[in-house]
Amino acid sequence: MPRLSTKGNSSMIVGVPKEIKTSENRVALTPAGVHELTKRGHAVYVQTSAGEGSGFYDENYTQAGAHMLPDLPAVYDIAEMIMKVKEPIEQEYDLVQEDQLLFTYFHFASHRPLTEAMIKSKAICLAYETVELADRTLPLLIPMSEVAGRMAIQQGAKYLEKPMGGRGVLLGGVPGVQPGKVLVLGGGVVGTQAAKMAAGLGAQVTILDINLPRLRYLADVMPPNVVTQYSNEYNVRSLIKTHDLIVGAVLIPGAKAPNLITRDMLKEMKVGTVVVDVAVDQGGCIETCKPTTHENPIFVVDDVVHYCVANMPGAVPYTSTLALTNATLPYALELADKGWVKACSDRLDLRKGLNIVQGQVVYEAVAKAFDFPYTEVNMFL
Repeated sequence: MPRLSTKGNSSMIVGVPKEIKTSENRVALTPAGVHELTKRGHAVYVQTSAGEGSGFYDENYTQAGAHMLPDLPAVYDIAEMIMKVKEPIEQEYDLVQEDQLLFTYFHFASHRPLTEAMIKSKAICLAYETVELADRTLPLLIPMSEVAGRMAIQQGAKYLEKPMGGRGVLLGGVPGVQPGKVLVLGGGVVGTQAAKMAAGLGAQVTILDINLPRLRYLADVMPPNVVTQYSNEYNVRSLIKTHDLIVGAVLIPGAKAPNLITRDMLKEMKVGTVVVDVAVDQGGCIETCKPTTHENPIFVVDDVVHYCVANMPGAVPYTSTLALTNATLPYALELADKGWVKACSDRLDLRKGLNIVQGQVVYEAVAKAFDFPYTEVNMFL
């Protein structure tokens, strides 16, 4: 079928498939989002039960104007723009069509097979995580980073319990007993939210970052039980010896996260220390981390508990879905109204979301990650 999404036609067919990644209960569009699209003349096709995991049911979607489809292939077959939460997984690769616009989280730099599959598909891959405003903020990553940062402490506190494999430390302590110590690697959105949650529980918190203005800001706004320190290998090696919970919260937009904690450093940590690597979907900033699932969230290396769930916000899908769609819907409306070419020509932030276009890698960090040829995105606009 011809793809209207490149041409800026007055109407577009939007498809919302059910997420099939393990324990992914979020959905890319709420009934409210369907209503906004349909009242502008766009057609929205939603896979049956796509929203159930987030608390949105088929009747909610049909009342909002959506058409329901029975399965995944039917959605991919009809849609000009696919809206998802997580990247396509292997069984979806062959469903993606040439010139189809995919608007979702991709995290290409940490997953070569996905990158190669999307190049082969010749689809238009617009990644939530690289849409970037002029002030360098990432508006479609921020909501999930806020959720993940807060959850990092919630989960870390749980796995510090002795029956879960941790040291048996209560983060807030009690009168007469020192509180637990939390080390946060990175002072961005994830790190800030993690520090706020840990501080609220009463823990002693240290935030590391290489951005001095950011550290000054955090030092001003955080409560007294949060201290800031400049990030370098010496300080990291020193601090991991005394902290109970370590949160990896380092992000380089579109690129693989740097390893700030290497395998040899684990021997310096106390037995039962917990590490939570929120950056695991971008390769992780803790060398020993590898993606886990909500069913099997942890593993132990050198007596250190690793929690590395790649879709942490999927555990609180009602909150996460609402937070995500609050951010993505205005962009989706613009893409539907104008088509991706005009929308990305008009808005630099959307243009930066383009990662792969018609078989060409147009995001430099992704090309560098795998030594693929890089094509300037303006060639397509």
